[in-house]
Amino acid sequence: MATAGLTLLCVDVGSTFTKAALLGPDGELRARAATPTTLDRDVLTGVRTLAEGFEAAGHDVPDLTERERVLLCSSAGGGLRLAVVGYERQVTAEAGHRVGLSAGAKVVHVAAGALRTADVAALRADRPDIVLLVGGTDGGNAEVLLHNARRLASSRVGAPIVVAGNREAREAVVAELERTGRAFVLADNVLPRIGVVEPASARFAIREVFLEHVIGGKRLSKGPLFGSLVRAATPDAVLTGVETLADASGSDVMVVDVGGATTDVYSVITPEGEDASLRKEVVAPLWHARTVEGDLGMRWNAPGILEAAEVEALPPQQRAALTEWVLRVHERPASLPGEGDPARAAAEQQLDLELARLAATTAARRHGRPAHPGGAPRPLHNVGHLLGSGGVLRHAQEGGADAVLRAVLADHGGGWRPPEDARPAVDTAYLVFAAGLLAADHPEVARRVAGQILDESVDAIGVDEEGRSVTLRVATGASIGLAEG
Repeated sequence: MATAGLTLLCVDVGSTFTKAALLGPDGELRARAATPTTLDRDVLTGVRTLAEGFEAAGHDVPDLTERERVLLCSSAGGGLRLAVVGYERQVTAEAGHRVGLSAGAKVVHVAAGALRTADVAALRADRPDIVLLVGGTDGGNAEVLLHNARRLASSRVGAPIVVAGNREAREAVVAELERTGRAFVLADNVLPRIGVVEPASARFAIREVFLEHVIGGKRLSKGPLFGSLVRAATPDAVLTGVETLADASGSDVMVVDVGGATTDVYSVITPEGEDASLRKEVVAPLWHARTVEGDLGMRWNAPGILEAAEVEALPPQQRAALTEWVLRVHERPASLPGEGDPARAAAEQQLDLELARLAATTAARRHGRPAHPGGAPRPLHNVGHLLGSGGVLRHAQEGGADAVLRAVLADHGGGWRPPEDARPAVDTAYLVFAAGLLAADHPEVARRVAGQILDESVDAIGVDEEGRSVTLRVATGASIGLAEG
């Protein structure tokens, strides 16, 4: 490969922070840094700041035009907004909803049945970036799928469409969309047979549409370079990274990512026994899955964590102090523990970790519980690694993040079955996204990065948000003094 022996630059351009990892040819972490995302100018400005900082610290850094060595993912500008239009909510629309989550999309609208004028208006009001049009098993009902294609074709919903429904109706659907010049991509049916969900083709199509239409449409950068470097939406890259982790470790893996706006849970599990041929549910579980909890954000949605904890009967510690802290960080999402009063840093860090415990436990319960009443919980009992992510865990004092993850593993009252013998760890160097970005073109490097995430420690030179060189000792559960990620 042309990149053999050369460093690789992996960058996650988030809505708040841009994080970068400089990796050696064997996947070893050479440097890691973060800087505020430059949405007010050009997002590549922040990327260049990080690259220049690495170079100033003496590293070999690829030029941003070297596409084989520079790999980006992005959730800037609000991430990927997906609408799902299906046939019957408990069947096709639910399958499309799950596929959208696996593709790294925030599902902002789900419509089921034949679209009416009011339904189209509601869809348009939710401003999706992409519409996933599904409906019917192969050879089954085609009437609703064709009706919805006709409605979308003549509507003012400008988002491109991914068609992933009844294969027998594909020609007629294409004719309707072509009639009005709509942008669309064809994918295999996400529900080819009752009880079978096949997300891979639709997930790939959503990624392609995201790269071709959405990144450029958000006007995050002035030229075409940014669009050419982005390989996936960030959640999509992370799920691929979790898949790589599971493959490299030879065990089931679960990741809890506690963020400022959402708490996301990823799991990659291998079905066994009866689960291996599961057909009892109308929509079978996805074994490589992601769930997004939009009401469980450490900053933007902090009050939602307390509300959800009350519903879940999870009593918070230091209730009065935690409530006061929640109100403060919700009003000022950029707040960090100890700002303005360093003497309160330790106490406020504990409050943040308590908030993280409630968010992580609630999100894990929702991820693991049955999708429908009477269904079976997601089979997470064989998970070998529970990995924590998110700034609150990466930057926690020694033992703090471990306590949050062990609380998740000890949660036996939430209607789910937690992992029985999982090893908790924290992705302190924030490398799961990098493993996902590398998986397609650099699979061996991706596996080495995945192995490194689960190793005890890694040495690296980092660069802080002001370009200063920082020596890191990144260890499982360790704290690193870089910008909030």
